[in-house]
Amino acid sequence: MLSEEVKTAYDNFYTNSDVAWRMLGAKYKAKNIVDVCKGLKPKKVLEVGAGDGSILHFLNEWHFAPELYALEIAQSGVDIIMDRNLASLKEAQTFDGYKIPYEDDTFDLIILAHVLEHVEHERILIRELKRVAKYIVVEVPKDYRFGVDERMKHFLDYGHINMYTPTSLRFLLQSEGLEILEDKVSMTAPETVKFNEFVNRKAPKTFAKNLKIELEYRVKKTLGNLFGKKKQEQFANAYTVLTKKSDHNLQIF
Repeated sequence: MLSEEVKTAYDNFYTNSDVAWRMLGAKYKAKNIVDVCKGLKPKKVLEVGAGDGSILHFLNEWHFAPELYALEIAQSGVDIIMDRNLASLKEAQTFDGYKIPYEDDTFDLIILAHVLEHVEHERILIRELKRVAKYIVVEVPKDYRFGVDERMKHFLDYGHINMYTPTSLRFLLQSEGLEILEDKVSMTAPETVKFNEFVNRKAPKTFAKNLKIELEYRVKKTLGNLFGKKKQEQFANAYTVLTKKSDHNLQIF
């Protein structure tokens, strides 16, 4: 269970005015989820750590599944989710961060998008997700870079207490008995970079800066296409993976 200190911090997280910023990011997160889930036609989908429902907004709009459910630790997030009046949303409620209040195999798919980096006991949560769903899609930011330990305050201010690379996330999921079916690396879209630069940071909007953002994205995209998966993972800002539970359990020795 989450400590009261942590829960209080997240209780107030969705009461600020960053709606446009969260919706912009959610659009691309939702697209990544749809991309790795192609061919999967889930009926009942649960998003764990659903925040203010930004991702669910797009999944509802795109008719991803006929039944959507949400769990979130912050009551403020649940309130906003309910206020969205999403046609496919069947239920939204708070939870303690670990215990999923549903029976075994209730859902076809669970979504865990940009949550695992915040979770203190990640394996405990993964085992709960595996209990209640056949398929689990996970997306994490690729925060890890050389010298990341010298920027601890920056990441802790965002609540990021875990760092992942595509390799380390695959190891974690597979060692918990999850079979990897599809995966995708993605870079932050120029649209999002510009919003962060010119709106969030209020930097002067210039032609040169616009061009630099566009060129950097295109160069990295081209290099990734030329040199393959390793280079794509190096440039990635997020990693999305679809898994299926198996009978394998973690065995040590």
